[in-house]
Amino acid sequence: MFNIIPYVFLVVGFALLIKGADFLVDGASSIAEKLGISALVIGLTIVAFGTSAPELIVNIFASIQGNTDIAIGNILGSNIANILLILGISAMIFPLAVGKGTVWKEIPLGLLAIIVVAIMANDKLIDGGAFSGLTRIDGFILISFFIVFLYYTFGISKTEGAEVPKESNSIHTYSFFRSGVMVVVGLTGLTLGGKWIVDSAVIIAEQIGLSQAVIGLTIVAIGTSLPELATSAIAAYKKNTDIAVGNIVGSNIFNIFWILGISAVINPLPFPSILMRDVIMTIVATLLLFVILFVGKRHIIERWQGAAFILIYIMYLFFVIW
Repeated sequence: MFNIIPYVFLVVGFALLIKGADFLVDGASSIAEKLGISALVIGLTIVAFGTSAPELIVNIFASIQGNTDIAIGNILGSNIANILLILGISAMIFPLAVGKGTVWKEIPLGLLAIIVVAIMANDKLIDGGAFSGLTRIDGFILISFFIVFLYYTFGISKTEGAEVPKESNSIHTYSFFRSGVMVVVGLTGLTLGGKWIVDSAVIIAEQIGLSQAVIGLTIVAIGTSLPELATSAIAAYKKNTDIAVGNIVGSNIFNIFWILGISAVINPLPFPSILMRDVIMTIVATLLLFVILFVGKRHIIERWQGAAFILIYIMYLFFVIW
């Protein structure tokens, strides 16, 4: 029997997601402008934390329930989608100018994060141990990296503003109270919208007979990245490229250092060898993001490069499913 309810929640979820991202970008941009803080720093912190909320919620419940494969796969899949799919779509909307600090500091830090995880999760290969995975100690180490990242981010909050030009003409400023309300409402809309879309899409997929493997690799993995997609796409449309790029780079660092760290502290995460394929793909995607900034226009992700990112992501999905 045809059930229309999931379709209604899917449409409402998309509406909440898009409007929530709109509120979040406007509110965060206003706060950055009024405080004299660069939009990049806001994107790396407030926006990145908010758009990583679905991954955080999924991983906390997965770790508590012992579904550790979901916890690891969710983070790796989201990070790959963030770079190849979301930055690709955003660049096709409007070419993304990437600040010097992001090129030489934040992107390499994201690369360091996934390399650290790859080393920590290979106990059998490196130490000859019986268990390969992220222990609680590893989780605390990842969280420590995250604290250092926050310290660094707030440390550049005053100097970065002078290096990265602000698109002042495209940023509307509001009172601090109104800006704060907009950020809260935006984060709420993103979280609810993302959850409703994923839940509805899973039900719809089951109704039309898709396998659980296809659902997990497509709907769930991409679904938890929908807030990043909506936020970065709208930021690119508004030409706030600092937030569009900072959101993705910040979210990837948040995902590994903070969310994966919290997950490992809650429950140690066994690391199946098959997931090393996705670790390698995450490293390749991050390296590709760095290298492509020196191809064509320097420090700019052009539309054709965005299209190439999307094509690579589609090929990756076909490879994983195959």
